[in-house]
Amino acid sequence: MAVNTRARPSRAATTGPPLRRLGHLLVRRRKLVLALSLAMLIVAAVLAAGAASGLSLARFEAPGSESDRAQAELVKRFGTGSPDMIFLVTARSGTVDDPAVEAAGRELTARIGREDGVAEAGSYWTRGKPATLRSDDARHALIVVRIPGDADHVRAQVLPRLVPEITEGTGLLQVRAGGGEEVFRETVPLARQDFVRAELVIFPLAFVLLWLYQRRAMAALVPILAGVVAMVIGLALLSGVLLFAEISTFALNLTLAMGLGLGIDYCLFVIQRFREETRDGKDRASAVAGAVEHAGRTVLFSGLTVASSLAVLFALPFDFLRSFAYAGIAVVAGGLFAAVIVLPAVLATIGGTMLPKRVRPERDAGFWHRLALLVMRRPLVFGGVATAVLLVLAAPFLGLRFGVADDRILPVEASSRQTQEVIRQSFPAEETDAIQLIAPAAAPGDVPGYALTLSRLPGVAQVDTVAGSFADGRRVGDGEPSRFRPQGGGQGTWLSVVPSAAALADDPVRLVESVRSVEPPFAVMVGGYPAELADYRASVVDRLPLVLALMLGVTFLVLFGMTRSLIIPIKATLLNVLSLGVMFGAIVWIFQDGNLSGLLGFTPTGTLDPSIPILMLCVAYGLSMDYEVFLLSRIKEEYDRTGDTELAVATGLQRGAPLITAAGGILALTFAAYATAQVTFVQMLGVGMAVAVLVDATVIRAVLVPSLMRLAGPLNWWPRGRATTSAR
Repeated sequence: MAVNTRARPSRAATTGPPLRRLGHLLVRRRKLVLALSLAMLIVAAVLAAGAASGLSLARFEAPGSESDRAQAELVKRFGTGSPDMIFLVTARSGTVDDPAVEAAGRELTARIGREDGVAEAGSYWTRGKPATLRSDDARHALIVVRIPGDADHVRAQVLPRLVPEITEGTGLLQVRAGGGEEVFRETVPLARQDFVRAELVIFPLAFVLLWLYQRRAMAALVPILAGVVAMVIGLALLSGVLLFAEISTFALNLTLAMGLGLGIDYCLFVIQRFREETRDGKDRASAVAGAVEHAGRTVLFSGLTVASSLAVLFALPFDFLRSFAYAGIAVVAGGLFAAVIVLPAVLATIGGTMLPKRVRPERDAGFWHRLALLVMRRPLVFGGVATAVLLVLAAPFLGLRFGVADDRILPVEASSRQTQEVIRQSFPAEETDAIQLIAPAAAPGDVPGYALTLSRLPGVAQVDTVAGSFADGRRVGDGEPSRFRPQGGGQGTWLSVVPSAAALADDPVRLVESVRSVEPPFAVMVGGYPAELADYRASVVDRLPLVLALMLGVTFLVLFGMTRSLIIPIKATLLNVLSLGVMFGAIVWIFQDGNLSGLLGFTPTGTLDPSIPILMLCVAYGLSMDYEVFLLSRIKEEYDRTGDTELAVATGLQRGAPLITAAGGILALTFAAYATAQVTFVQMLGVGMAVAVLVDATVIRAVLVPSLMRLAGPLNWWPRGRATTSAR
């Protein structure tokens, strides 16, 4: 009689919790899973390449705002709009008023106006020689250019052709390019270089750190490969999003930064649990199933927490910030797929190469266990000191001042920044960043009085209108009246309020508020670049309470779903808010106030653009909850087994803290590598996130979590209480 030697699934493989059954299924079908995963990865790589090239260059805009409506009206009725870029023209000898230089300047202005994609071009020589378009020493003059179209069209199609051609200059003129569109055109490739260069440093360093922690080359390599899988799948998913939404090119940077970190984190927890199950005497199939059941559940809750924190960005009506929500959710999905589906099949196949060479008995009374007991003996002392230290570190946050980003986010050697520096230092006003007041029903006779009042405002250099130009409460010239009349005739006009260079550098939003506070004699809409910035900032800041409420509420529900406790999510929220306070304290102290600017090589402006801090808020909160979920899952598991809160905290910390510290260190390294970036936005993201992760993975998890759980005692688990079944 023949003996059937084919392995049959055990009863445990077909019963038990769903994740355990999934683990057994992945073990049984490991070859099929790996083959399908490889095929999926190849397809994802193709889609990812297409997604990277399909990302767009988003602008900071507030759709539907007053400035947005004003800009549309300006284009529709008057055939003009805010300049997209400028050319700084320098006389190689003499001044810009010399007849030969003037003739060359007029010719160059006309030439630019004839270029494909250019709607209009005006200059010092063609607009009546206003003082606002000439430098104080008369060596420089400006040509202002309007290029209609979205950011992709302007920055990717027109400027790459126009700028090299025009900046060749002439025998009499030297020409340099500047303006907002040119600044951001230079920002994108520099930011991409920063991230690629950082990743090239991070990969080998992460491998070394993982090897030092795992002591096996394969156990160090597999999490890094999982990070790559997370990045590729994340980008591939974005290719689907691109079918119905615009994604900013900066979302690619977040995908690279988070993909590697989360991929490593999630795989580390699964591998660590696989090692524990093996050390407890389980065979490989049971060890993999146990890792999927316990670590897999933790990883799924963690991913849901991170994705939920980023999803609140959908509450903001800005494509730029929504891009990061799409990217973050996509890369989390990629990390979960790598850790919960692919990794178990890998462990079932080559899991032996990831086990330590020498099996040491598990120690429940090691350093972290002793530290937890020490802290819980004096919870008020240790918790109070730790809280006081973190509050001191967070204190600079109280001085946060929101502003707007400008060319100083670029390194000093960037050509557009050099152009803007000359304009900032040599020109009395910022003609290209004028505030535009559109008056659809105004009669020309009503304009002079209103313009005179506006010209007296602090920070206003000049007001140009259909009735002439005004400065310091008096008429100073005829200007260019035809610019301010509707196309095809009819009623209505608009006014150009030119800010001084000092006002624009100090606080353009405050100047916009001053202009809006003047009672007009007719209905006006306020537009122009400063108004766009003011409306964008106001829209972001106004929706900040909603973002915070959604973020706290959603993550509370996720933690409640994991712990069935009302107290633990409240405690976790308070600790994470404290962690965020330290992060914001650091970025205010460094990037707003300028401390360490010499070391990091950036130029502080005294304010922070609200977009990046809000992005950091959502990312950091999600990652902080990430480690909270990891630690709480171990503590809860021990509490379900023993019913002793203090023992559960000490044992959970002993088993979870080393891994959390290692994972946090690697993730902090991933972000800290961006401190060497050339773009200040990238530096801010890297430094702030590294600080948040390090504080969260050390002081908060090692000191404040044990302190608060000791003080809460049995209330930690209210209203659920102790579980009736063991988690092991």
